[in-house]
Amino acid sequence: MGDFNLALVIVAIVVCVIVFISSIYLLVNYQHPDDANQAYFPKFVVVFGLSIAMISILMLPADVANRHACRHSIYNGACNLTLPMKDLWLAVYIVDAVLVFFIIPFAMFFYEGDQDKALGKRIKSALIWVVTTAVVCALVLGILYGVIGKVDFSVRHLSSATTTFPTSWQFSNNQPCIGNTARQCSAYTANAASEKTWSMRTTFPEYVVALATIVGSVLFTIFGGVGIACLPLGLITAFIRRPKAVITRSQYIKEATELGKKARDLKKAADALHQEERSGAKGRKWRKNVKAVEKELLQLEEDVNLLEEMYPQGEQAETAWAFTVLGYLAKFVLGILGLIVSVAWIAHIIIYLLVDPPLSPFLNEVFIKLDDVWGLLGTAAFAFFCFYLLLAVIAGAMMLGLKLVFITIHPMKWGATLMNSFLFNVGLILLCSISVIQFCATAFGYYAQATAAQEIFGHTLQSLRGIKYLYKYNVFQIGFVVLAGLTFLYYIAFGWRRKKPSGRFQLST
Repeated sequence: MGDFNLALVIVAIVVCVIVFISSIYLLVNYQHPDDANQAYFPKFVVVFGLSIAMISILMLPADVANRHACRHSIYNGACNLTLPMKDLWLAVYIVDAVLVFFIIPFAMFFYEGDQDKALGKRIKSALIWVVTTAVVCALVLGILYGVIGKVDFSVRHLSSATTTFPTSWQFSNNQPCIGNTARQCSAYTANAASEKTWSMRTTFPEYVVALATIVGSVLFTIFGGVGIACLPLGLITAFIRRPKAVITRSQYIKEATELGKKARDLKKAADALHQEERSGAKGRKWRKNVKAVEKELLQLEEDVNLLEEMYPQGEQAETAWAFTVLGYLAKFVLGILGLIVSVAWIAHIIIYLLVDPPLSPFLNEVFIKLDDVWGLLGTAAFAFFCFYLLLAVIAGAMMLGLKLVFITIHPMKWGATLMNSFLFNVGLILLCSISVIQFCATAFGYYAQATAAQEIFGHTLQSLRGIKYLYKYNVFQIGFVVLAGLTFLYYIAFGWRRKKPSGRFQLST
């Protein structure tokens, strides 16, 4: 058992190093050229935040493996020699909350500050906003923790008389208790009056994690419910809407000329807004115009990419077109595989979480059988399903971000992502990662039983005063399934149709 624990610690260290390197790789390849060799503090926050998000997702499989490390032990206290997962969970999620509500907002305010101002003034302006946010959050958390920061557990008081120690042991469904005359135990005959509520105050770190989970659960229900359907169906519809053939040179020149005119108009509008910002005229109308320019810029970039796909240039034009075709075929294959995983997720939620009692453990049994085949195969499949759910959340956020007015558009694009967009998406991932873990710990409760995650997210969170009813009546799970169904119907009705020009910078037909 000690060798297993040592191997688990080594694997955890190696995984953390790989996660850190992966975060740097994403930053280097996604960052905008304008941010090269500058904005080092936002970059550090991005790398650290991405690492924490990925580590938090991988901690649930590690928690399961950590519990397995002592299940075959032959002496009491063997589990005390494993990793302190509960302390690690609380540490990771406290860091998560600090990043989401304080560090990332400060980095965004600092990055988006007027570049012409002195460094000290930019720091001062960002600190004012963050300190104000910190004071408000501290007051809200303190008041809520003092008033309703307790957990309510339902307990039943049981008692029974003594009986003579039997000479033979005979148990059955009709006689589950000791004694020749006793037919039912106190647990079977206790009346409803014996059930009472036992209240105790939770720890403040657990309460912070619980409230952060609630905020993340709202976003997770909306984004995850939409994303679990639009992630695979979006890939499939991209294949359906793919360019079928290369356009002629005359068509390319016509479209490129039109896009050049739109780009010049957009640059003039951006310069005018920058002049208004310098003069201090940053009212509601200015912010509205900035959002309009951002939206049109995104549409223009999409049109340029589409035009480049339809008319590849250079000496390797035929090769580029071949890769484009293969890329769309890959999207189709990944879309089909993703659709299978999404259907498995929805089916599992319905038959295991929404039906009481559950019809079947379903995916829990699949993971257990995979573990029987090879020790870490079930854990790897478990981690894949958790990661897929996080990808669905990101896909849903990207889809709704282009539709809803009150959500700022911060797209992630290869080699063209500004640091404020990076910070926004990292904050979203961190906030939703808490809910993804809580959701997975509940959905796979049979496989992840007796873990530290279940102790935090299962017993404490689902018994927290004022919050437990959201979990008692499966509000988040029902909302998740309903939004997934509506998104699926939307794609069935409209997803197969080819997009029509709808904006100023759409390609002409």
